[in-house]
Amino acid sequence: MQLLKKFSKEYSLFLAIFTFFIIGYFEHTLIQSTVGNLIGFGVLFAVIIYTAMSVAHHAEMLAEKFGEPYGTLILTISAVVVEIVIIVIMMMHDKNPVLARDTIYAALMLDINGLLGIAAIIGGIKYGEQPYNVDSSNSYLSMLLVAIGIAMVLPHFIDVEHHNMFMLFNVITFTLLYIVFTRIQLTSHKYFFEHDMKEETCKKEKSCTTHKEIDARYHSINLVLSIIVIGALAEVLSIFMGNTLATFGLPLAIGAVGVAVISAAPELITAVRAAVDNRMQTVINIALGASLATVLLTIPAVIVVTKIYGMELDLSLTPLQGVMIGLTLLVSIVNFNDGETNVLEGFLHFILFIVFVFLLFV
Repeated sequence: MQLLKKFSKEYSLFLAIFTFFIIGYFEHTLIQSTVGNLIGFGVLFAVIIYTAMSVAHHAEMLAEKFGEPYGTLILTISAVVVEIVIIVIMMMHDKNPVLARDTIYAALMLDINGLLGIAAIIGGIKYGEQPYNVDSSNSYLSMLLVAIGIAMVLPHFIDVEHHNMFMLFNVITFTLLYIVFTRIQLTSHKYFFEHDMKEETCKKEKSCTTHKEIDARYHSINLVLSIIVIGALAEVLSIFMGNTLATFGLPLAIGAVGVAVISAAPELITAVRAAVDNRMQTVINIALGASLATVLLTIPAVIVVTKIYGMELDLSLTPLQGVMIGLTLLVSIVNFNDGETNVLEGFLHFILFIVFVFLLFV
């Protein structure tokens, strides 16, 4: 009885299901006009973001239950699963071979420059400098350099006839990379992704102990349900998004940014809260961990799906994207080598994010 009462307060889930049926019923009427497309797109986007906040809530509860780094791992995997679901659905609808590449690129810009930049600025203003374990940032960045280089740079230098074999090779390689990295993160080198806080800070923030009273099964089920509903809404959203972009002559890359924003919403909310609470290690784990998970999980997933359905896929970065990612990783290597963040470091990353947004319209 108590469980049903608790479940009855999952307003975002019920709203998402209600929206799916209502928009689905009026879909053919709405797509006939520009205003209808805008209404459909706006309503679906808002409901998906609201539901994504529910994903963040349940992931945070699981994070409190199991502690770090399990908490941020659950959050980042949840966000990446949402991203994969939306990418696959939109690729099947629009047959856009570069959607996955553009979404991964947008997600990297959002996570490292947008999310981490904003969090470092907020935390820097409040605390001056915020400490974290430098071993975690070094581990994430080295993995990102290798993964991005293999999947999104090397294809430029491989003959076309070998592309299919190379993509299948990437599926195996990236799966192994993620398994090995996750094992290191959770077992042998777990201390890389933790930061020892002062005892009084632990007591104040109640973040040093797990919470046995939290129902892991309840939050896990709702987390999965929210992701499934987001996938269903995304399928309808792809129709309105495609029509809206075509009507206003906007670049298709904006659609990829929309996908990245939806998947990054839970992470952004959690990261800002962590920065305000002086938990920069959590921010680092979320921002860089989500970026790594996006590359290592999304790429194999879209490769497998495109092969099954016979769709084209292009993961090779454009020169402009390559320069922006190169700048982002270079600045990250310089900034995240001392174990403390400050306003200046956050501002530099945020400026790169502003440049990324500007270049979408150039």
